[in-house]
Amino acid sequence: MNLATQAAVVRTPGGPFELEQVWLDVPKADEVLVRIEAVGICHTDLSVRAGRTPGPLPAVLGHEGSGVVEAVGPAVTRVRPGQRVVLTFASCGGCPPCREGSPVRCEHWPALNLYGGARLDGSATLWAADGSPLHGHFFGQSSFAGHALASERNAVPVPDGLPPELLAPLGCGVQTGAGAVLNVLRPGPGETLVVFGAGGVGLAAVLAARLTAATRILVVDLLPARLALALELGATEVIDAGAEDAVTTVRRLTGGRGAEHALETTGSVRALRQAVECLAVGGACGVVGAPPAGTEVALDVPALLGRAPRILGINQGAARPARFLPALAELVRSGRLPVERLVRCYPFAEIERAAEAARSGEVVKPVLVLT
Repeated sequence: MNLATQAAVVRTPGGPFELEQVWLDVPKADEVLVRIEAVGICHTDLSVRAGRTPGPLPAVLGHEGSGVVEAVGPAVTRVRPGQRVVLTFASCGGCPPCREGSPVRCEHWPALNLYGGARLDGSATLWAADGSPLHGHFFGQSSFAGHALASERNAVPVPDGLPPELLAPLGCGVQTGAGAVLNVLRPGPGETLVVFGAGGVGLAAVLAARLTAATRILVVDLLPARLALALELGATEVIDAGAEDAVTTVRRLTGGRGAEHALETTGSVRALRQAVECLAVGGACGVVGAPPAGTEVALDVPALLGRAPRILGINQGAARPARFLPALAELVRSGRLPVERLVRCYPFAEIERAAEAARSGEVVKPVLVLT
């Protein structure tokens, strides 16, 4: 029997989040039903709502959910009712990258997470109160709702004892920023990391960089308040991109050598070009910021040949969530990853106010609380 639950529905590009009763399908064999306790708002949610990122509407968005498992399908073995879980991106589990242990490279990733609006077999998970179908399964969860369906692959058990509002952002924003640093770039002693963008992903990268042996952590942004927060969270220096040239400043601070590592989190063409240009010879630039589809970046090819940088597309922190999310949760519990410094909580009914706080930059990571 389908479950009635409240959800925030977006019906038209640029339209509001409308709180409605919806019907949620029963779990299929490998699925779990999760009662959502908290869900973060990510700029990807807002980009799809605005129509800047392709995604089928009407839909229930939301992809940073945390909550408690209420029911499981008959083939589920990794989670059980009553467990607290963090919801993350979806993967098929059967393609070669998934079988090799790299779900972020799943061959069905776009359909499962962004553009499909349904299960991979095309079946719907959500219906409006009048029975008309809604697009769901956003990042395999559609967690702007009282309940969500996920697969056991993207519902990751975590220990009890942490507030759900601190667990929710781990599933995307924190995983993306922290994972890019800890799983891919891995700055070492004497090395410099430059983070372009002091949003949720960029500041999560700063928090993670504090856990490495990096000597210098630089943050580039336009907002003075975000730069001040970056310093409080562990950045060694900050660069106001509206007042100084980031490349020139990075080279000055590194004695002309440049940075061994850069991470571009904003989706800005200018920032990506600067992130590459500020690198030392043989340095690595991780790219996690997502501009609109079709965006192109012009780079100086002779400089690329001469300086041999590596430009790395990094999806979801290159994480294996089943391992990485519990590790992040433990870092939060121990106080070594203080994500509470990024979070401001809002009641679910105030989703529009929370979304505007994210859009304007007033709040780093708004989290909707449903408990």
